[in-house]
Amino acid sequence: MTTLHSVPALGTRPAAGSLPSRAETRELLSKATYDLLVVGGGILGISTAWHAAQSGLRVALVDAGDFAGATSSASSKLLHGGLRYLQTGAVKLVAENHFERRAVSRQVAPHLANPLTFYLPVYKGGPHGAAKLGAGVFAYSALSAFGDGVGHLLSPAKAAQDVPELRTDNLKAVAVYGDDQMNDARMALMTVRAAVDAGATVLNHAAVTGLRFTRGRVTGADLVDRLDGTEFGVDARLVLNATGPWVDHLRRMEDPNAAPSIRLSKGAHLVLKRTSPWKAALATPIDKYRITFALPWEDMLLLGTTDEEYEGDPADVAVNEKDTAQILDEAAFSIRDQQLDRDLITYAFAGLRVLPGGPGDTAKAKRETVVTEGRGGMLSVAGGKWTTFRHIGRTVMDKLAALPGRPLSDDMEPMARLPRKLPLPGIANPDAVAHRLLVDGGTPGPRMAADTARHLATHYGSLSFDIARMAYENPELAERIHPDAPEIWAQVAYARDLEWAETADDVLRRRTTLTIRGLATDEIRGRVEAMLAERS
Repeated sequence: MTTLHSVPALGTRPAAGSLPSRAETRELLSKATYDLLVVGGGILGISTAWHAAQSGLRVALVDAGDFAGATSSASSKLLHGGLRYLQTGAVKLVAENHFERRAVSRQVAPHLANPLTFYLPVYKGGPHGAAKLGAGVFAYSALSAFGDGVGHLLSPAKAAQDVPELRTDNLKAVAVYGDDQMNDARMALMTVRAAVDAGATVLNHAAVTGLRFTRGRVTGADLVDRLDGTEFGVDARLVLNATGPWVDHLRRMEDPNAAPSIRLSKGAHLVLKRTSPWKAALATPIDKYRITFALPWEDMLLLGTTDEEYEGDPADVAVNEKDTAQILDEAAFSIRDQQLDRDLITYAFAGLRVLPGGPGDTAKAKRETVVTEGRGGMLSVAGGKWTTFRHIGRTVMDKLAALPGRPLSDDMEPMARLPRKLPLPGIANPDAVAHRLLVDGGTPGPRMAADTARHLATHYGSLSFDIARMAYENPELAERIHPDAPEIWAQVAYARDLEWAETADDVLRRRTTLTIRGLATDEIRGRVEAMLAERS
């Protein structure tokens, strides 16, 4: 049994250029009048704050929990065009999604996204025939200008070579297409950093306790720091409610009689250890509308997702036994039993999709973005897809500019004049970054392990060199957090000093992959908490 003796001692000094303290940030928020206060640090609010700061507005962003602490870090980790939308005739929507997907994965964040080949197995008696799916994946790739190759059919034998756990009984053919995947929490955090680089002031773990009004208009919010109980307020010319599943809760602070505007759908996922290497992902049709995914992700296997209407408290959403059984049963359509052993499960998580209010099956509902204006002038925005997070941010900004009688439009740089594909921080070729980390070592003594170099390159891009520098200055930070994970202790110090990490879960669940790997032991959690407490 491997022990965790290689952990840093106390006394790790903060990195150069550390963030302002929470007290300093609260003071900044309290003293200024902002053009825009964004309430909600999911990707929708983060993207809007980024675009607003780019356009020249003075922007504040707050969240009651951590950035991307809810649904935005509980997605299927995909940047995709939406293959299933083709059967509803939504050709334009798929083309737009592909444009955004390619922009993010190639120009905006190539260091945080990677291409992934998908195999769509066609079984005898399945909901779709081989000819239909073959034509579908060809059309899908055409709408992406064949940037990921040409969608085509593959023989079962060839597919089984790339996915050893693929069931081949009654397998007629396999349709092939390309999309991209990401670590959603890392993508969100880099977007927060981009917003701050553009001038935004941000604070996580700060909950809105009430709205401020001036002559009946919403002009700010009262908040409480959930870490120490400090109460403070933020004044703003416009407040944007981007609280996702909680959007109607904040709308009722503005107007107690506000009617519900959304409904929620729960999506559950499982993370498992892999029994063999996979070179492609599986997308298996369950019925006419639903697909179950089996994705190689972070050296693990990600299974999901469910789609079930949810009416409880958003804070209580969790994976239950019914979800686990459904995910494993649906995965068994195309995956051999040995890969689906429950003992292989390391983590389970669930998120809530925000859908327009109304009747009907949530699985058939469109992932539309809903924007409403309340009686006090607060804008509320909810819904949409991770893939189109930049587009949603631009759309919200265009709506702000078009608001009648609002002075914001005079101060904003029009979206049309801003760079359409402004990159996120750290942009670099991850292969080149990993190579340089391996060649330079970055630390005294043994060179950096190949899996650590690759992990840093694909989660931080060129910012990896800042982490390597911290490890060089303190060799104890160069040690692995856990022997079975690629992360090193320098990432904890970096998360504390430069990525707004305040709690052990902030670090272990969203800034590293220790939790999803099932490796966040009590000893590691205690060491992380000790390092966080050293913040100057």
